[in-house]
Amino acid sequence: MGFSQIIFSWTAIIPVIVLLYYFFRKKYTDQTVSSTLFWSEIMQETRVSPYLKHLQKNALLYLQLLALLLLVLALMNPYVKKSTIVGEQTIFIVDTSATMLAGKGQSTFDAHKQEMLTLIDELNGRPVTLITTGSAPKAILQQETNVKDIEKGIKDLQVTYETAEMDKALDVAQAFVGDTPTSIYVFTDTLDKKQLPMNKDSVKWLVRGAAKDLTNIAITRFAATTDGQATMALVQLHNDTDIEQKVTLALLNEEGKELVAENIAVPPKEEITKTFKELPLEKSMTAIIDVRDDYAVDNQQTVLLQTATSKIVVDQGMHQLIQKGFQSVSTGVKIVPPLQVVDNQDATVITNQAELLEKMDKPLVLFGRDDAEKVEVSGIVSTKSDALFAFSELKDVYVSALYPGFANYQTIATVGEQPFIQRSPKGDIVVLADIADTDWPLHPSFPLFLWSTEQQLSESIDSLGIFTPNEQRVVALAQEDWSVYSQEDEFLSLVTDGMLTAPTKPGIYFVRSNNEEKHFIVQLQAQERVIEQGTSYTLGDISDNGKAEISKASFVPWLILIILVLLVSEWEVQRRRGFTN
Repeated sequence: MGFSQIIFSWTAIIPVIVLLYYFFRKKYTDQTVSSTLFWSEIMQETRVSPYLKHLQKNALLYLQLLALLLLVLALMNPYVKKSTIVGEQTIFIVDTSATMLAGKGQSTFDAHKQEMLTLIDELNGRPVTLITTGSAPKAILQQETNVKDIEKGIKDLQVTYETAEMDKALDVAQAFVGDTPTSIYVFTDTLDKKQLPMNKDSVKWLVRGAAKDLTNIAITRFAATTDGQATMALVQLHNDTDIEQKVTLALLNEEGKELVAENIAVPPKEEITKTFKELPLEKSMTAIIDVRDDYAVDNQQTVLLQTATSKIVVDQGMHQLIQKGFQSVSTGVKIVPPLQVVDNQDATVITNQAELLEKMDKPLVLFGRDDAEKVEVSGIVSTKSDALFAFSELKDVYVSALYPGFANYQTIATVGEQPFIQRSPKGDIVVLADIADTDWPLHPSFPLFLWSTEQQLSESIDSLGIFTPNEQRVVALAQEDWSVYSQEDEFLSLVTDGMLTAPTKPGIYFVRSNNEEKHFIVQLQAQERVIEQGTSYTLGDISDNGKAEISKASFVPWLILIILVLLVSEWEVQRRRGFTN
């Protein structure tokens, strides 16, 4: 503790003058009384409580002296020294992953925001850089010195549900350090000391973690499959606590109707798996556990039954460029002899055997035909608006010969007036040309077309699949205006140039055009379903060129408040005694 205005210590003479005034004032007056009958009784009461009588008699003096002493103290500006942020600049790295929502009463994320707002008072004009984590870390503020802008940047922070990928954020922070003495605060739940780059002496690391006593019971895995008749679901639960937990597990359909529910006891520090069979057919299914823990985000998970991808089978008789093309866009490609293609009813088939159009249960891709003769053609390739051509323009492709088209199929690309690519009512995709009769493989549109074909046939035509929060992915959609909507029919974003940016929060979403609707789900990554014990520590120190500053917490505001209370008390004492006295 110290005094910044010690020169005002001379004002201590003021309460001394008041005290001397009370010493030399007249203490009694001569007064004639008619009787001393009650004198002994009054003296007896005084002897019983002399201190109280003395206090009552001199209360005003003590209140005035105390107020004057506090005023003298306030003029000398007493303060308490405390450490503050060191270095010439400050960097805040903020973890915005889903696990930051864990916490008892207040989430770790909100607690860290509050601490950051408190640290603003210690900046003393230092510039602040604010970095958020994620697959692509963002510098929300860069070398900002305006306190209001810093406060707004911190208050506007939101959890993005993405995996932190802290290494990327640390690299971004390093780019702002240079040779400048810097304090870097890392606000996260847990961070291994080995991840911190300690190659600079001009950096002090201050890691603020989550609480160490957080508990969690999570749905770590949820899968559902169907054979066309019924649905089977598998749910995996993990108990992260040291005691057995009783939870209620329920499976809901897309409308929120409960399909099945069961009370389950999960042993401490163990993982159990529950299987449900003979469930009704649904487009989507959500698993929910009813349990009280410190992390609610992982108590729910949704799956789409249509998103299970199948393997790709390529007829061995197909051109090598087709085989290699599909192998480049998918890992599950199998080359089989022509006679064995029909045996792969559960796969997406690429062949030129036209008879398989009727024999295969699933839609297939037909390149050429083995049941007809091709004829020479000439002309420019033109396409219709279709998801297959969202990323593959065919206008510069040269085609020298075509097979006859199918009468009842929809033509989506032509060469001149002749059908080039068709789609069957069942969903088969038919390319009415041999690859050897075109220069298509020389164009970038060829592998993009194969990719679009694989996307449409390997997954349900009504679904875009599973996304992680904020994931950006190119999707095969028709060349129309597509928008993203929530389950509550709230508009969220636009699909621009085929690029879909997934929403932040997990759940079911839809993309819509004027004529079509497809749905997809946003799902937490596996690492966001586990919370770890929090860690907080400080590493490194700043060399002499980045001297630590000391902040001074002044007592003056509190002293002024006490003085005001004393003045009110003096007024009340004087009022009770009577102002005329």
